[in-house]
Amino acid sequence: MSKKLLVGLLSLLPFMSPAALAADEKFVAITQIVEHPALDACRKGVQDELAERGFKVGENLKWMYESAQGNPTTANQIAKKFAGEEPDVIVAIATPSAITAAAAARNTPVVFSAVTDPLGAKLVKTLEKPGGKVTGTMDMLPIDKHLQLVKRIVPDVKTIGTIYNPGEANSVSLVERLKAESASAGLVLREAAVTKSSEILNAARSLVGKVDAIYLLTDNTVISGVEAVIKVGEQNKLPVIAADTDTVTRGAIAAYGFNYYDVGRQTGGIVADILEGKAPGDIDVQGVEKLELYLNPGAAERMGVKLDSKLSEEAKEIVGG
Repeated sequence: MSKKLLVGLLSLLPFMSPAALAADEKFVAITQIVEHPALDACRKGVQDELAERGFKVGENLKWMYESAQGNPTTANQIAKKFAGEEPDVIVAIATPSAITAAAAARNTPVVFSAVTDPLGAKLVKTLEKPGGKVTGTMDMLPIDKHLQLVKRIVPDVKTIGTIYNPGEANSVSLVERLKAESASAGLVLREAAVTKSSEILNAARSLVGKVDAIYLLTDNTVISGVEAVIKVGEQNKLPVIAADTDTVTRGAIAAYGFNYYDVGRQTGGIVADILEGKAPGDIDVQGVEKLELYLNPGAAERMGVKLDSKLSEEAKEIVGG
């Protein structure tokens, strides 16, 4: 190309609109209720799946991310900000962020991830071809299988405790299911409620002497500060079993749950479909079927539990020594 021609082409750039210059660039905004390993892994999975599908940050993808740091008011502010930015897709990780995003961004596709009960949260009216602008992935827990795991780890268990934030719609739904499943399994359930992470330590202490084990759901408030529960479990030889596999690496004895990086990859696939032109309302809400058993023998020893050798044979991963 001659220098004269190159100069001529460059002279046209000031007259081209930013939209024309970035016509091939897609814009994804991602909001997350709080930062903890499971949700962070989910976010990483979304980004990696988009990259594999050809949407790469710094090349043809603009990526905006903000965390609400566990504050519902902040989540609402982020949702309104993102709606004003008019991205191609808003990705909302966890139920509180999904609810605020769906309410604020009525004209923008919203893909939720790590939402326990999208029907109960009124994010969609049906799981199959939900219509409208909202779809995503849900992580409804197999609580019956979790209680079987609790019984294998603590054979004499009669009473279990759980800690949750009643302000989280997903947690309320899970606790209702846990009540029913506990009764069916012949177990008594005791609950301890918290509204913020600073209350977790006292909530865990309130269960000491009243329960034979603590079973933690995927409550975002509790998981973000789960070390407080682990501390109480170790100090009082009170076994802590979780629904979230990342919690095992942080000191819980075991979890039979989802790999949230895989959940993110699945969510990223939905986002890519929308960026390629598919209507969100035509995409079914997807469940996560793959379950993995994680064990932490060191945590079991610290909490006074001896693990069945058969559990180790079944484990996807053994962590913590």
